Amino acid sequence: MILEFQAGGVSSMEPFLKKFFPEVYTKMKDDTKISNYCKFDSQLLTSFTSSLYIAGLVASFFASSVTRAFGRKPSILAGGATFLAGAALGGAAFNVYMLILGRILLGVGVGFANQSVPLYLSEMAPPQYRGAFNNGFQFSVGIGALSANLINFTTEKIRGGWGWRLSLALAAVPASILTLGAIFLPDTPNSLIQRNNQEKAKRMLQRVRGTTDVQAELDDLIQAGDISTEAIGDHPFRKILRSRYRPQLVMSMAIPFFQQVTGINVIAFYAPILFRTIGLGESASLMSAVMTGVVGTVSTFISMLIVDRLGRRVLFAIGGVQMFVSQLMVGGIMAAKLGDHGGLSKGDAYLVLVLIGIYVAGFGWSWGPLGWLVPSEIFPLEIRSAGQSITVAVSFLFTFIVAQTFLSMLCHFKSGIFFFFGGWVAVMTGFVYLLLPETKNVPIEQMDRVWREHWFWKRIVGEEKENKNGGAA
Repeated sequence: MILEFQAGGVSSMEPFLKKFFPEVYTKMKDDTKISNYCKFDSQLLTSFTSSLYIAGLVASFFASSVTRAFGRKPSILAGGATFLAGAALGGAAFNVYMLILGRILLGVGVGFANQSVPLYLSEMAPPQYRGAFNNGFQFSVGIGALSANLINFTTEKIRGGWGWRLSLALAAVPASILTLGAIFLPDTPNSLIQRNNQEKAKRMLQRVRGTTDVQAELDDLIQAGDISTEAIGDHPFRKILRSRYRPQLVMSMAIPFFQQVTGINVIAFYAPILFRTIGLGESASLMSAVMTGVVGTVSTFISMLIVDRLGRRVLFAIGGVQMFVSQLMVGGIMAAKLGDHGGLSKGDAYLVLVLIGIYVAGFGWSWGPLGWLVPSEIFPLEIRSAGQSITVAVSFLFTFIVAQTFLSMLCHFKSGIFFFFGGWVAVMTGFVYLLLPETKNVPIEQMDRVWREHWFWKRIVGEEKENKNGGAA
């Protein structure tokens, strides 16, 4: 996900803006007529950033079919190869159309990778360590973000104004690692059983668990595979609409939606632009983005260490409160101190930077990693590829909406943008507290029991069981 953060960084580089978005460059240089909050308001600029997410949304549904029919490994390979093509095109772009086409190819790669990698991790990990393994996905995203911010900070200083090309082209490095690494990956036992390779699945399970005593877990996988096979004529996207899967369907849409309206994309895409808005220079803005990247990476690593001990719900609650308070404070400072022209005082600017760091830390050990972990572990095998595709598609849809509208919202809402996102953080923290059961240490093929025991969902998932002789709800 280094690609997302590189786009945010290069979009604040003056040579890049001057070449591809001259109107934005002109507005940025005007210190008297245009509001601080509106200097970067350009639909073309946001289209460059957000085109990746529309492409990822469409690709995620194709990825579902590939993942289900051929396994998780081919989806990861397809994602890596498309990453490479998009990175090459972006680095070589000589007009805005090549630039956006490169972003679209990157989006296809992100769609395949986000659909298959969390599934792969959840299926391969032992239940007691599943949270840590899957949070490693978001930890890698954090390392990618930090790497991208460091690259942007370094390449901005290259003389001749071509540093942005190097920044975009270097996305080929993680893309190559993903592609080459996927070649050597084994497929998951779950996927092998789904494709009727039970003996191979048993050998793989023994290999990844480090013991020959895997019969109990294998029986659970085979039982889940039999349920999946029984519904062979029932497409997963139709099957997931049945009442017995209603909790998973709701979570597959609600969790990625809430993850995007935390406001994290304000930081992920536009941190350098935001820091320039409050009065920091080009180089200082990029360095500030590096600092928030360090905070995000460290906090996600902490989440890896504690998620299987404290559980998902506790981290969601802690992170939600932390993000809510810090957003209200940032919004209050900007409302009181930052007008349409000029900037914040040095002290106020650094206070905003610290508060944004606190916010990023809250996201880093809650909604960042858990927004991918929880959806990847709650789906039974027969709807797993479809459920993950819905999660990825909803995430991309609302990422696109936020990315496409943020600069315009910043221009019109001004400091109120932080109160807007803070309100959503309050809503989603309450949602998790009331409606998400704890899933730590529950074997992935026995996950349906957490819904049958939940105070709200047990009434809904029981409907189909009560009516199964008369047809599913």
